[in-house]
Amino acid sequence: GALNINAGHIPVVATVATCEQDGGALNINGDTAAGAIASALKAEKLILMTDVPGVMQDKDDVSTLYRELDVEQANILERDGIIAGGMIPKVQCCKDSLAAGVAASHIIDGRQPHSLLQELLTAEGVGTMITP
Repeated sequence: GALNINAGHIPVVATVATCEQDGGALNINGDTAAGAIASALKAEKLILMTDVPGVMQDKDDVSTLYRELDVEQANILERDGIIAGGMIPKVQCCKDSLAAGVAASHIIDGRQPHSLLQELLTAEGVGTMITP
Protein backbone atom coordinates (compact mmCIF):
# COMPACT_ATOMS: atom_id res chain seq x y z
CA GLY A 1 0.00 0.00 0.00
CA ALA A 2 0.87 3.65 -0.18
CA LEU A 3 2.99 5.25 2.49
CA ASN A 4 1.06 7.65 4.70
CA ILE A 5 3.50 9.80 6.65
CA ASN A 6 0.58 11.56 8.36
CA ALA A 7 -0.38 8.20 9.87
CA GLY A 8 2.96 8.07 11.67
CA HIS A 9 4.84 5.87 9.21
CA ILE A 10 8.56 6.49 8.94
CA PRO A 11 10.07 5.73 5.54
CA VAL A 12 13.38 3.86 5.38
CA VAL A 13 15.12 4.49 2.08
CA ALA A 14 17.97 2.37 0.71
CA THR A 15 20.12 4.58 -1.50
CA VAL A 16 20.97 1.94 -4.09
CA ALA A 17 20.08 2.10 -7.78
CA THR A 18 20.48 -0.26 -10.72
CA CYS A 19 22.99 0.51 -13.47
CA GLU A 20 21.22 0.67 -16.85
CA GLN A 21 24.25 -0.73 -18.73
CA ASP A 22 25.00 -3.89 -16.77
CA GLY A 23 22.28 -4.16 -14.12
CA GLY A 24 24.82 -3.82 -11.33
CA ALA A 25 24.14 -1.99 -8.09
CA LEU A 26 25.09 1.67 -7.75
CA ASN A 27 25.59 3.36 -4.40
CA ILE A 28 23.80 6.72 -4.34
CA ASN A 29 25.07 9.30 -1.84
CA GLY A 30 22.76 8.97 1.16
CA ASP A 31 23.13 12.61 2.17
CA THR A 32 22.15 13.77 -1.31
CA ALA A 33 19.14 11.45 -1.28
CA ALA A 34 18.09 12.63 2.19
CA GLY A 35 18.32 16.26 1.08
CA ALA A 36 16.23 15.58 -2.02
CA ILE A 37 13.59 13.74 0.02
CA ALA A 38 13.46 16.52 2.64
CA SER A 39 13.08 19.08 -0.14
CA ALA A 40 10.34 17.11 -1.92
CA LEU A 41 8.41 16.66 1.32
CA LYS A 42 8.88 20.33 2.30
CA ALA A 43 10.26 19.04 5.59
CA GLU A 44 10.78 21.38 8.50
CA LYS A 45 14.29 20.00 9.13
CA LEU A 46 16.96 17.90 7.47
CA ILE A 47 19.24 16.09 9.91
CA LEU A 48 22.37 14.36 8.63
CA MET A 49 24.05 11.95 11.04
CA THR A 50 27.74 11.31 10.46
CA ASP A 51 30.92 10.28 12.28
CA VAL A 52 32.13 13.77 13.18
CA PRO A 53 30.60 16.37 15.53
CA GLY A 54 29.64 18.74 12.69
CA VAL A 55 31.41 21.55 10.84
CA MET A 56 34.62 22.49 12.66
CA GLN A 57 37.20 25.22 12.10
CA ASP A 58 39.89 22.58 12.81
CA LYS A 59 38.70 19.08 11.89
CA ASP A 60 40.84 17.62 14.69
CA ASP A 61 39.60 19.94 17.46
CA VAL A 62 36.01 19.48 18.63
CA SER A 63 36.21 22.77 20.55
CA THR A 64 36.17 24.55 17.16
CA LEU A 65 32.70 23.21 16.29
CA TYR A 66 30.41 25.72 14.64
CA ARG A 67 27.04 25.44 16.42
CA GLU A 68 25.24 27.50 13.79
CA LEU A 69 26.06 28.77 10.30
CA ASP A 70 24.01 30.53 7.69
CA VAL A 71 24.45 29.76 4.00
CA GLU A 72 26.69 32.79 3.43
CA GLN A 73 29.02 31.76 6.27
CA ALA A 74 29.08 28.18 4.96
CA ASN A 75 30.02 29.45 1.49
CA ILE A 76 32.93 31.44 2.97
CA LEU A 77 34.17 28.43 4.97
CA GLU A 78 33.98 26.29 1.85
CA ARG A 79 35.82 28.89 -0.23
CA ASP A 80 38.53 29.13 2.45
CA GLY A 81 39.00 25.34 2.59
CA ILE A 82 37.62 24.94 6.13
CA ILE A 83 34.70 22.90 4.80
CA ALA A 84 36.57 20.24 2.82
CA GLY A 85 36.59 16.58 1.86
CA GLY A 86 33.52 14.58 2.84
CA MET A 87 31.94 17.58 4.55
CA ILE A 88 31.50 19.38 1.18
CA PRO A 89 28.62 17.20 -0.10
CA LYS A 90 26.97 17.23 3.33
CA VAL A 91 26.97 21.02 3.51
CA GLN A 92 25.94 21.28 -0.14
CA CYS A 93 22.87 19.11 0.35
CA CYS A 94 22.01 21.17 3.45
CA LYS A 95 22.23 24.35 1.37
CA ASP A 96 20.19 22.78 -1.44
CA SER A 97 17.44 21.71 0.96
CA LEU A 98 17.33 25.19 2.49
CA ALA A 99 16.97 26.70 -0.99
CA ALA A 100 14.03 24.32 -1.57
CA GLY A 101 12.22 25.54 1.54
CA VAL A 102 13.50 23.36 4.39
CA ALA A 103 13.75 25.70 7.41
CA ALA A 104 16.95 24.32 8.96
CA SER A 105 19.52 21.62 8.27
CA HIS A 106 21.65 19.92 10.89
CA ILE A 107 24.87 17.89 10.77
CA ILE A 108 25.35 15.83 13.93
CA ASP A 109 27.50 12.99 15.24
CA GLY A 110 25.44 9.82 14.99
CA ARG A 111 27.94 7.94 17.15
CA GLN A 112 26.96 9.93 20.23
CA PRO A 113 24.11 8.51 22.32
CA HIS A 114 20.95 10.63 22.13
CA SER A 115 22.55 13.13 19.71
CA LEU A 116 19.33 13.50 17.75
CA LEU A 117 17.32 14.34 20.87
CA GLN A 118 20.01 16.71 22.12
CA GLU A 119 20.12 18.55 18.79
CA LEU A 120 16.36 18.92 18.61
CA LEU A 121 15.42 19.48 22.24
CA THR A 122 18.21 21.62 23.71
CA ALA A 123 19.03 25.26 23.02
CA GLU A 124 22.72 24.62 22.33
CA GLY A 125 22.35 21.38 20.35
CA VAL A 126 25.27 19.06 19.71
CA GLY A 127 26.13 19.56 16.06
CA THR A 128 26.01 22.28 13.43
CA MET A 129 22.73 23.87 12.38
CA ILE A 130 22.74 25.53 8.96
CA THR A 131 20.07 28.14 8.24
CA PRO A 132 19.18 30.23 5.16
